[in-house]
This record gives sequence, structure tokens and C-alpha cells, in this order.
Amino acid sequence: MALPQVSLIMTVRNEARSLPRLLDSVLMQTVLPEEVVIADGGSTDGTPDIARSYMDRLPLRLLEVPGANISQGRNAAIKEARHGIVAVTDAGVVLDPGWLEALTVPFEDETVDVVGGFFVPEVGTAFETAMGATVLPSLDDVEPSTFLPSSRSVAFRKEAWESVGGYPEWLDYCEDLVFDMSLKEHGKRFVFAPEAAVHFRPRSTLRAFFRQYYLYARGDGKANLWRKRHAIRYVTYTAGPLLAAWALRHKEGLIGRLILLTGVSGSAVYCRRPYMRLLPRLAPLSLKSKLYALSLVPLIRLTGDLAKMAGYPVGVIWRLRHPRRN
Repeated sequence: MALPQVSLIMTVRNEARSLPRLLDSVLMQTVLPEEVVIADGGSTDGTPDIARSYMDRLPLRLLEVPGANISQGRNAAIKEARHGIVAVTDAGVVLDPGWLEALTVPFEDETVDVVGGFFVPEVGTAFETAMGATVLPSLDDVEPSTFLPSSRSVAFRKEAWESVGGYPEWLDYCEDLVFDMSLKEHGKRFVFAPEAAVHFRPRSTLRAFFRQYYLYARGDGKANLWRKRHAIRYVTYTAGPLLAAWALRHKEGLIGRLILLTGVSGSAVYCRRPYMRLLPRLAPLSLKSKLYALSLVPLIRLTGDLAKMAGYPVGVIWRLRHPRRN
């Protein structure tokens, strides 16, 4: 049986450095897409010219959508897609050679609506190694039945996209999660294809990571996502230091010791899974780099939590000011 015809879409804005690697990896696919549609949101660094330079090697069309956010860009590209299966990725990634084929094969089953691929860190430093292990899941962490795919690596039927009104254009972050949830709510059938992997570099500084998670949490607040998770985080970071201060003043007593022990144990549990992912990845590093990477895990955890606590209320305030989005 021939594989279904696929349109590959992506959005870009000022991706002159990363776009050639992505398009080169498209050319290396075991199964090429029938078309590639790129929506450019107003690049000023020559990105459109780079895209056009691949038109003689790929069936590529470029849409100019200045000022469009990522949801608007994706929707514009999908609207122009000519085929019933749409694969989606992002600038800044590199596709495994079998990526598109792995995403496409499950659609031979006509009951499948969405195929979620996976993403793996492409690291070059000890910091990036620690970052990838701390913030990104491994395959062992994924429960296929509940996995919500990132739009770095996903494919779906165009009619499924139409049935939920496309990506939410009022959101600038977390838009792919809201899109996934809408598809789930409409009863669309998801399949997980772990071999459909894309590679991308984690943030390489704490400052960049803080900004990334601040924006993610702001998106959570706008979309009213994960309220319990955020509430637990605020309670933990408010009550935890107060309890620790009290316990240190009463460390000779049984209750004080129990509180301190609970705090230490809780912190260890919180970092346990990142360390389990990190340890197998340390082999290529020098001893100094290994120790550095190990020391970063708690700091990355803390930075991410502080960024989320800063960003979430900003999103909530936005949502309260835009009640039609609730």
C-alpha cells in the first residue's frame, strides 16, 4: 500500500542560521513530502531568501505573513496545504532521516487522526547536557496513551485540524498543548511514534532558560492550564522556606529534625529523575565537566520554578482582561 500524501509545514522568523540544517534534513528523508509550505512571520535576516534557494530541490512554497504569531503562521500554512495529511515541525530542529515516514505510516489506518513524534536534545556543552536531562523527558518517561505531542514533531489529518478551528491564534505560547487538548476533547485518535524524532539544542544559559519558562508559564496562565500544579508550586516555595527556618531554630527537637529530613528527602526526590537521565549521558565529558553538570540540576530546577511563578500570574491577569478567552 502506498503511503498517504503529506504536506510538511513550518513557521519561521529570523531563522537564517538554523533553516539550512532543517531543510537539509528534509532532503535526507527516506520519504519526501509532496510539498513543503513555509510561513515566514516577517524575517529581517534573509530567511525568505534561504527558503527560496531550496525551491529547486524541494516542492517548496513560501508564504509571507508579516507579524503573524506561531499559531497564525501554522494556520496560514495548513490552510494552503494541498494534502489530507499535514506534518508539522519548527525551525531550530533537525529531523531524523526516517522522521516523516514514521509519522506517515500510522495513517494507513483510517481511524488514526494524530501521530505524535518525539524530540531529543542535541547537546554540545556540559551545561546543555544538564539542561536536556533536567527539563526534557526520555522515552521511559512517556505514557503513550496520555502523551501530548509537541508541534516540533506531529502529524494530523487536515480535517481534524479543521474540526477544532486550527491552532488557537490568541495564544503565543503553549498553543500546541491547547491544540492537542482540543483534538482530544473532539475524540480524535492519537498514536505515538517514538521513532519519529527531531533533534534540537536546549537553552545554553540560565538567562535564556528563565525567559523560555517564563513565557511558557505565561501561556499556561492565558490558557488556564495546570492550575493545581502552579498552586502546589506557590505553596511549596512559600511554606518550605518558612518551615525550614523554623526547623533550623528548633533542630534539637524531634519535630524540627523531621521537618529538615523531610525537606532534604523531598529535594532529593524532586531531582531524582533528572539525575537518572543525566548519569548515562556523562560518559563523554571530562571529570570537571561531569561534576559541573551534576551541580547544575538543582539550580536548573530552581530557575525553572522561579520563572514559572513569575510568568503564570502575568498570564492569568491577561486572561482576566480578556474574558472571552476563558
